[in-house]
Amino acid sequence: MSGGEDYVYDEASGEWIPAAEAGAKADAADAVEVRDSVGNLLQDGDQVTLIKDLTVKGAGQTLKRGTLIKSIRLTGDSQEIDCKFDGIKGLVLRAEFVRKR
Repeated sequence: MSGGEDYVYDEASGEWIPAAEAGAKADAADAVEVRDSVGNLLQDGDQVTLIKDLTVKGAGQTLKRGTLIKSIRLTGDSQEIDCKFDGIKGLVLRAEFVRKR
């Protein structure tokens, strides 16, 4: 096969698949799933609501239960999400304290 694409053996399916497809499968397997307090899958850009009052260390401020956080960003950690909130820079919340809106 000259000029064709490379194929690799996929253990899961027991078939030979294009190398590009195998690479995409590996990337998907490496992706970290982040779930909120009730098990909803979170993604970049989601809006979440706090399920309890949280004291923000270093900001001298408490975020109240029910506070809406817009446009979250996943960090690569299964329990942490990066967020922006008025007056607080670099806010990182634990996924167990939020619910997807």
